[in-house]
Amino acid sequence: MKEVSNPTDADGPSSGKDPVFDSLRRKGHRITAQRETILQIFRDQPNGEHLSAEELHARLLETGSNVSLATTYRTLKLLSSLGLLRELDFAEGHKHYELKQDTVPHQHIICTGCNLTLEFEDHFLEEAGQKIGARYKFDVIDAQFKIFGLCPNCKTNLRQSN
Repeated sequence: MKEVSNPTDADGPSSGKDPVFDSLRRKGHRITAQRETILQIFRDQPNGEHLSAEELHARLLETGSNVSLATTYRTLKLLSSLGLLRELDFAEGHKHYELKQDTVPHQHIICTGCNLTLEFEDHFLEEAGQKIGARYKFDVIDAQFKIFGLCPNCKTNLRQSN
């Protein structure tokens, strides 16, 4: 894999102005074309949308990238372990991923009937995760709180079917 370098891109990975790429470099990882493309796909995601590895792989193929599904999984694992992506488990049998944004810590509430996933902000939960990690001398990469239940539509449909 080659290092991406584009001196004409003032805000690109070679500029040293991108905190995500700077974080990768500080941790001893190269900015490969595949990693750059994957991170850009997540940056372009509307807030509240999450991608599975398979969905990400399909997007990569749409961009003309020939990244294998195995490489996609490995890159997602790496970027999650470095705290650049959040790995999310919505109890659907596969993981979802989103760009980690420290500016807006958020959690998820998930409908077990239709898989509707809503995001909500609660700084108390983020702080609690950090405090618990510190108590056990952990460097917290991510703190997630998920609520599972039935959304109003599924609750109504369930009542009508009984």
